[in-house]
Amino acid sequence: MEKTLHSSGQGATTAADLKLAHALADRADAVTLDRFQSDDLKVATKADLSPVTDADRSTEAAIRELLATHRPNDSIFGEEMGVTGSSTRQWVIDPIDGTKNFLRGVPVWATLIALAQGGEVTVGVVSAPALGRRWWAGKGLGAYVGVQQALRKSSSCCDGDGDCADLPQPGAFDYTSAGQRIHVSTINRFEDASLSYSSLSGWKERGRLDHFLDLADRMWRTRAYGDFWSYMMVAEGVCDVAAEPELETYDMAALVPIVTEAGGRFTSLLGEDGPWGGTGVATNSLLHDEVLQILAWEEGR
Repeated sequence: MEKTLHSSGQGATTAADLKLAHALADRADAVTLDRFQSDDLKVATKADLSPVTDADRSTEAAIRELLATHRPNDSIFGEEMGVTGSSTRQWVIDPIDGTKNFLRGVPVWATLIALAQGGEVTVGVVSAPALGRRWWAGKGLGAYVGVQQALRKSSSCCDGDGDCADLPQPGAFDYTSAGQRIHVSTINRFEDASLSYSSLSGWKERGRLDHFLDLADRMWRTRAYGDFWSYMMVAEGVCDVAAEPELETYDMAALVPIVTEAGGRFTSLLGEDGPWGGTGVATNSLLHDEVLQILAWEEGR
């Protein structure tokens, strides 16, 4: 028998949490699309010299507001507002992954929403409304990609009384009706494989540019699709390897279940599963060990 959905989050099924994550993404999309390419976008520089816009902050605030209603006892870790709460159920949010693209009017950016429980990410949603695409996964539920219009018809909700009463009951939502199930590729040779990355500077700064270029030279094709998109391409099976030498937990958390539920592997450069290691490598599983061996990451870099 399915457990009922509780606004506290305790006892909620993965299906119910994923359904809520879609509603959070819908709310985020409304904010980000309204501010994308706007003439009055406000931009500041953070301590790490990365840019932040009023859209980043407004988007995270909108997500937090909805979570306060529907999961008031869960903790939240967001890029712009840090950590609130102490629950072992923690929502991990990057309101706009690809802020520099957002600033320049490039449509490759997304809101990343994840739920981590006991050190494992069980739900991930990556919503890229300017591309008209959304990817999602729940532990044991598979990984999917869908178009925004169909998804909004399935998940618009949670505007009122705190219990998502207009949602289907947990387990009743048919994920395949809103999107297409995705799988990683079956390519098992570098000479047939594609590699995607964000930039070369991080590899150079950490003394691993030669290792990265060695990996790239072995590949059939390399492209800098960058940010979340590299990893979603791995999950869709149209790219085979993605790797970055410096990432935050909120950059990776939502990506992990999408890649792994699609049959891939997601680890740090040291081979640690999940988004906890400060670096990221996603592959179709078949190439993973050899990728780690070539990149030869060393602890403490």
